[in-house]
Amino acid sequence: MGTAFSSSGSEENDGNYSTPVILNFYDLTPLNNYTYRFGVGIFHSGIEVHGMEYGFGAHDFPTSGVFEVEPKTCPGFIYRSSITLGTLNMPPSEFRAFMENLASEYHGDTYHLISKNCNHFTDDVCTRLTGKGIPGWVNRLARLGAMCSCLLPESLQVTSVKQLPEYHMYSEDGSESLSINTHHEPTESDDTDPDKHLLSPSSAGEVCFLKEAHRVAIGSFVMDPGV
Repeated sequence: MGTAFSSSGSEENDGNYSTPVILNFYDLTPLNNYTYRFGVGIFHSGIEVHGMEYGFGAHDFPTSGVFEVEPKTCPGFIYRSSITLGTLNMPPSEFRAFMENLASEYHGDTYHLISKNCNHFTDDVCTRLTGKGIPGWVNRLARLGAMCSCLLPESLQVTSVKQLPEYHMYSEDGSESLSINTHHEPTESDDTDPDKHLLSPSSAGEVCFLKEAHRVAIGSFVMDPGV
């Protein structure tokens, strides 16, 4: 799944950029209040690094499904707890480049509840950054395969939002430019795929999807060709 990254040889690396890698996880159903103590639940998770939280969500386009939000505030979910998974020494700009490269592997239209969900994403990010993944119980139900869809509430099995993700562009100096958000009207086929969990309508303006970068070497690290 890749190897842990460290930063070296960069002009920015003269300082100390050590930051914790934190897993924030959320309840997708009130049933977690009863099952959590037994190590079972239906969770959404995001990875918090350098003061922002990153997650993976579904939409109907072959573009980045990786988004960022303020930590512990992902809309549509109920925040439960956080776990510190390790530390990372990487400048914010270099980490941003890493995430934009990773976004090319996580398009919104490739989201799948069982095989490629938000918890698979956070596990991948954490493994690449720290060398170890997230706790197994966070994504336990997905590993049970087809049984998971029988346990999920109906509201989580039906797609509810169909729109082009909103992107916030960043220039080289870190300043933010205009965003783009194009509405997409739902079609009959949009409502028949049970394997996607899209962000709720109320969350559409509160998350920012990352603009994916071209797959090239960035700074001093290169994406693992075996991933």
